[in-house]
Amino acid sequence: MGCRAIYAYAWDIAEVGVTEAVREFRALGLDTITYAGSYHAGKFLRPHGKAGKVYFPEDGTVYFKSNPSLYGTIKPVPNSMLAERDVLGELTNQKDMATNVWLVLLHNTLLGSANPDSTVANAFGDRYVYNLCPSSPAARAYAIGLARDVTGSYPVSGISMESPGYAPYAHGFHHEFALNMPNRWLDSQLGLCFCVHCMAGAKSAGINATALKARVAGDITDYLASDVDFPADMAEAFWLADTRSDGELKALLDWRCTVVTSLVAEIRSAVRKDANVAVIPSVARPTAGAWYEGSDLAALADAAGIIEACFYEPSALRVKSDLFDIQRRLRGKGKLRGILRPAYPDFNNRAEFVAAVEALKEGGVSEIAFYNWGHLRKSNLAWIKT
Repeated sequence: MGCRAIYAYAWDIAEVGVTEAVREFRALGLDTITYAGSYHAGKFLRPHGKAGKVYFPEDGTVYFKSNPSLYGTIKPVPNSMLAERDVLGELTNQKDMATNVWLVLLHNTLLGSANPDSTVANAFGDRYVYNLCPSSPAARAYAIGLARDVTGSYPVSGISMESPGYAPYAHGFHHEFALNMPNRWLDSQLGLCFCVHCMAGAKSAGINATALKARVAGDITDYLASDVDFPADMAEAFWLADTRSDGELKALLDWRCTVVTSLVAEIRSAVRKDANVAVIPSVARPTAGAWYEGSDLAALADAAGIIEACFYEPSALRVKSDLFDIQRRLRGKGKLRGILRPAYPDFNNRAEFVAAVEALKEGGVSEIAFYNWGHLRKSNLAWIKT
């Protein structure tokens, strides 16, 4: 296979040291480190962590030495770790493995809370501070700045960009909670953005966003005021019907794809020319659900060059099925790279995981990455070597 990468966090690499981490990765048969250059908050169990087993990363910070002059009003917040060491600098100074940088772009609660006017707003005007809106000029400038900055300041092989678009309503926010049964229809309606930037952009595209906003707000209000809980299959059908029968909604969803594609194209133009640019298009499973986030797979492949798809499925058969569908949508555009998790909740045994790798390889995927070094038990890491 081509590129064989391992996703890794700065704190995990710093704990064991770059030299030892690289030695371990090479022993697994890997040739690339995909390093988290910008990341969000979390609560992470570290099976082989030495300085504790549960880690809480600082929210919304960057793990490289950034240049504030390359950004607009929204600027990156340096992680406190940088006061002691530059792990990315150490990684790029070693010659045994390539260094790719993983950038979480618009999913940033720290920056969203500080810049609410640049975040997604639902039909009621409620701000989702965990999601900078891809139609906001300030948010776009931040995302472009991140990619330009890290590829210009470090000799990295490329970047893998996550969250370039509109996050779904249900996205694991801190103590996300409701006393009604969630469903696809309600979550999808609540996830639509009607911020001033989206309203203006939609209007310029000929969409009556004002009427659509009122209609969405009214439908949500009526549903929450009722005693009805949509069963999952019915909610899915109702949402599908809305996307087909409501012309304004369909037009808005199509327009969102142009917003995200244009942002990715601007990033590709801004980064170092010899750096690879990959897009992780979606948090949806299967990957076809990416359209809701504004990710048109074929268009993003054209804009960036590489689609890095998360094949987070519980069997080799499902991985193979997702691969078939992604390739059907790409129609030969760009390069397809795969990400697999060699552990729960995807695979319960080594054989099924290896079968999934083989399915990708036989399907023409020559580059693969594994997620995530710090989260995996040593026994699961050994599956990668197999």
